[in-house]
Amino acid sequence: MSRCAAQKGALSANRCAWWRDGALATAARAGSDARPMARIMSGVQPTGNLHIGNYLGALVNWVRLQAEYDAFFSIVDLHALTQRPDPEALRRAVREVAIGVLASGVDPERATVFVQSHVPQHTELAWVLTCLTPLGDLNRMTQFKDKSQHQPDNVNTGLFTYPVLQTADIVLYRADRVPVGEDQEQHLELARETVRRFNHVYGETFPEPQVVKSNAPRVMGLDGESKMSKSRNNEIGLFETADETMQKLRGAKTDPARLRKTDKGTPEVCNIFSYHGFFTSESQRAEIAAGCRSAQLGCVDCKKMLCQNLEQVKGPIRERAAELRSKPAELDAILAHGASRARAEAEKTMEMVRSRVGLGVRA
Repeated sequence: MSRCAAQKGALSANRCAWWRDGALATAARAGSDARPMARIMSGVQPTGNLHIGNYLGALVNWVRLQAEYDAFFSIVDLHALTQRPDPEALRRAVREVAIGVLASGVDPERATVFVQSHVPQHTELAWVLTCLTPLGDLNRMTQFKDKSQHQPDNVNTGLFTYPVLQTADIVLYRADRVPVGEDQEQHLELARETVRRFNHVYGETFPEPQVVKSNAPRVMGLDGESKMSKSRNNEIGLFETADETMQKLRGAKTDPARLRKTDKGTPEVCNIFSYHGFFTSESQRAEIAAGCRSAQLGCVDCKKMLCQNLEQVKGPIRERAAELRSKPAELDAILAHGASRARAEAEKTMEMVRSRVGLGVRA
């Protein structure tokens, strides 16, 4: 019996079929239903509406990896607290991100999808690891400086110790692999160092997590100057309509040498052309590149073609997201089931950790 059908009615067989026939039609499932031994863990912050940077950098990978690994995917709401969000806005964002994850093709029958704060062992393990992490290691984390600059009035301790909680997120499930973008590679190296330190002090406990590279480790924003981000207002939203997307694309940065349509361009330096690399067929990309170099194709036409291709991907995701929003009890059931399995696995780990560090009665 499948995990989905076994949930005592919370998820019926026909609801499971909705995922197979809907979300996975876009995201092309592959591989056997049997769980491999290797485990993968990854998380996404609920800090705003999902955008194509999240989709390309994380969600496409998650859909592929769920067929290859025992996958744990989390909406990491505890990390979002470093930005001091409005409580109701955070709750809404958690649900919207969960909807986006599922609508993009992550299958709750294959992967364990859950909300981080629903598994209290994350913070318990984070404290244990904090007590093992030298101050100097955290001082070297470059993301702390970057995040502090973006919220100078709220440089809190959570921003500084963020990588320790991230390490706990990973090792709590004894993950062998972690898909990360290039901005998180330094954090994963800290996680590996922490694992080595824990295993040296307390005995072999955690596997040393290895990086799984993304096909899109860094997706630039519409400004062409920084990583795509809701906070920088340079994103293409995953749930936006075609009209909303085109409105944003009109003002997006292109080849700086093309001031007029008659100016010849260089596609390789055009930020819009980089998006075509993910959403446009090889033959159409070749036509666009030739038209740009010869000044036969203007930037507006290039953007319209991109918008059409984006909509072929985003349209079905938007429809599945709308259906999930209309069934809040179904979303609740999926997240509750995921949290239940995550807590069971997390508690197995914490029983080992407590015993080894001297907390509680040794089994």
